[in-house]
Amino acid sequence: MTVHGTAARRRTLHDWFAVTAAAHGDRPALEIGAVHLTYDELSGLADRLAARLLATLRPAGAPGTRRASRAGRSERVTRVGLAAERTAVAYVAYLAVQRLGATVVPLGPSFPPGRNAAIARAAGLDAIVSDGTCDHLDRLPAPAPALTLTDTDLPALAAAPRPALPAPQAGPDDLAYILFTSGSTGVPKGVPVRHRNVCAYLAHAVPRHEAGPGARVSQTFALTFDPSVLDMYAAWGTGATLVAATSGDLLTPVRFVNRRGLTHWNSVPSVISIAHRLRALKPGSMPGLRRSMFCGEPLTLRQASAWHAAAPSSAIENAYGPTELTVTCTSYRLPAAPEDWPAPPNGTVPIGPLHPGLEARMREGELCVRGPQRFPGYLDPADDTGRFLAPDGSPYDPAAGALTDAHWYRTGDRVAPLREDGADGAAVPGVPLVHLGRVDQQVQVHGYRVELGEVEAALRALPGVVDAAVLALPAADGSVELAAAVTGTGASARSLHEALRGRLPAYMVPAHLTRLDSLPVNRNGKTDRTALGRVIR
Repeated sequence: MTVHGTAARRRTLHDWFAVTAAAHGDRPALEIGAVHLTYDELSGLADRLAARLLATLRPAGAPGTRRASRAGRSERVTRVGLAAERTAVAYVAYLAVQRLGATVVPLGPSFPPGRNAAIARAAGLDAIVSDGTCDHLDRLPAPAPALTLTDTDLPALAAAPRPALPAPQAGPDDLAYILFTSGSTGVPKGVPVRHRNVCAYLAHAVPRHEAGPGARVSQTFALTFDPSVLDMYAAWGTGATLVAATSGDLLTPVRFVNRRGLTHWNSVPSVISIAHRLRALKPGSMPGLRRSMFCGEPLTLRQASAWHAAAPSSAIENAYGPTELTVTCTSYRLPAAPEDWPAPPNGTVPIGPLHPGLEARMREGELCVRGPQRFPGYLDPADDTGRFLAPDGSPYDPAAGALTDAHWYRTGDRVAPLREDGADGAAVPGVPLVHLGRVDQQVQVHGYRVELGEVEAALRALPGVVDAAVLALPAADGSVELAAAVTGTGASARSLHEALRGRLPAYMVPAHLTRLDSLPVNRNGKTDRTALGRVIR
């Protein structure tokens, strides 16, 4: 793999694309459906859309205007919502926002209008770009009209003169993007990520991905899910081609891999379970794959074995990391020979050691991390409470002062060394870790992070519901699904499901809902979740 340019030239996400586009202009950069774009074409479209976007921005939000951030630094005002699925317009718009030095705030077109509205308000959007897949743009608060462009509009955009744009002004301390994760209070939490956070990650992850000219990198993730950032820049940082999946492609991954000639794969492990259930993972059925990464939820050894049999020439890597630590903070590559694979007692593939530059300490089994990938703190500082440790490892008190780079982020994940080398305190560098579960009520559903408390809060807000409890239970295909119990309502499960779909994304709506006279409790008066698991579903 060849990565052109020095690290000093890649200080922002725009740099990662621009350096490569200058070196590989005539090479294919993006494929999705019938749309095929070279680096020159993709760069030109991004510039043209950036000019159109710039013309819509209010003067106070134009690139170049700055404001004080929570850490005392200055950051760019302009924040642009991107309401788009995996379409060519989505990727053109992502690059256009970065070209302006603005901040991308992905919105989910399939999310309920109320959730997108809450995200738009919390982020303080200056504009919204849509690919036409969001049917509720008129209900989203934004101080500027939304720009809507579909893939069929791209030829006309390409025919327009290429504009002269001001030089990109974003710096390492500016925000590259803001993602919103599930919050236990029922309100999504904004996670701002600076350019220096994501560039520190890419400097390690892109070379490890071993892409380059001629490689074809999958894009299976929505832009609201941060592994999409790795896919984009593993391709666009090396001269490879980003090949975006349609919704149907995710149901037939083997066909997608072979039809599109993919060399690099990245998805949640549940895709393996889907393919295995459909009997598509036949031995040697994906001979062209060279690298396969899985993240977002635990990868079991059984899943890894099934994928290895279908793609025997592919290295298999398991990656882990919360959004707050910028995409992933650990990774583990399985040995080439299955007989050399480790066998943790819980049957999962190790998540690996920390990426270079990161430090870890254990707090009663919980992984706490600091380093250049750690985000600067939540968009709402109130969300920082309970999520950090002071530099000496004691609980962080917001009243004692602002967060610094020396503070530790509490992941909420329980881990242990693959061999018994560690204890509370600093983690042993280089020793792979095994993920053992959560210390709170946070779970992963199809790769998305879900606070069970947020689902419970949404249920309690429905008319007639007195109390609610939600569990994450194993599904038949090996993934995780949500099941809920409610009390105090005469409403049918169907009507409750319909009401929830108007409040929560589809992945947060429980697959099973049971009405009970009362929730079981233990001797301390708390909900007995073990007993509850026996009566719901």
